[in-house]
Amino acid sequence: MAEGGYKATVRFAGDELFIGTTPSGNSVAIDTKGDRRSAPSPLEMLLVSVAACTAADVISIMQKKRQDVREYLVEITGTRVDEHPRKFTAFHLNHIVRGRGISEKALADAIQLSDTKYCSVAATVRPTAMITTSYEINELE
Repeated sequence: MAEGGYKATVRFAGDELFIGTTPSGNSVAIDTKGDRRSAPSPLEMLLVSVAACTAADVISIMQKKRQDVREYLVEITGTRVDEHPRKFTAFHLNHIVRGRGISEKALADAIQLSDTKYCSVAATVRPTAMITTSYEINELE
């Protein structure tokens, strides 16, 4: 294995189901059977991976900036082409923050740092998919 390499496995479990085991040893079911939806599909996991990577960066930066974030949610949408292999060509991430006295500049800076410097998942998909972002701040009373 190359230096810094990661190794995961995907084992066929029958009936278009697979068990993915991550480098950390955690397992997740993967469903590739059309509309059964008993577990995430590989494409759904990619959407969640992009969102989770940037969410982890943004909340960490906001906490370091001592922002009073009470709730934080990232909504992600993906756009795919119609022809096979039906790849994603764009992702849009909307960051929704709820808290007290949240600085718009702090949030915008955190999102930009994640997008351009820290999020390795976004950096991996960016050569073939455009990533756009937006945010909402909801002030708590």
